[in-house]
Amino acid sequence: MSETKTLTSRRVTPADAPLLLQMSRDFHIEDGSPLDAAGEATITHVCEGEPLAPGYLLEYDGKPAGFFLLTLGYSIENGGTDGFIDDIYLLPELRGMGLGRTAVQLAMEAAREVGIRVLLLEVEEPNERAYNLYLKMGFEDTKRRLLRQVIAED
Repeated sequence: MSETKTLTSRRVTPADAPLLLQMSRDFHIEDGSPLDAAGEATITHVCEGEPLAPGYLLEYDGKPAGFFLLTLGYSIENGGTDGFIDDIYLLPELRGMGLGRTAVQLAMEAAREVGIRVLLLEVEEPNERAYNLYLKMGFEDTKRRLLRQVIAED
């Protein structure tokens, strides 16, 4: 009888900070937006249990496989609590196995559990593979532009 390997998620703990930080660095370099000092400090804060940014470690066959971070907000347009899948990452060697879909499903379940009503995410324009996966999973392209301005410096 063959053993089925599964992808699971669990909330991060302070002990996960070094692993989450390394995977987050890898993700952000791959994504073209390397973490700065504030981003790295935020990862530690997430591992300590930040209520507005629950973090989850993905495990495949009991071993680290990636992570996702949710961030909570509140929106009149979205009818209350909304949130982002702020980051979602699978180790490169585990891609192409259908685990991305499972990772997104786990993130959606976690979002429901923390009270998110509307879930948002962003994907870099060249990442067609992820974009098409998200569309197949029911996410809609809002055709809006996401703008950013840093208003507080550390």
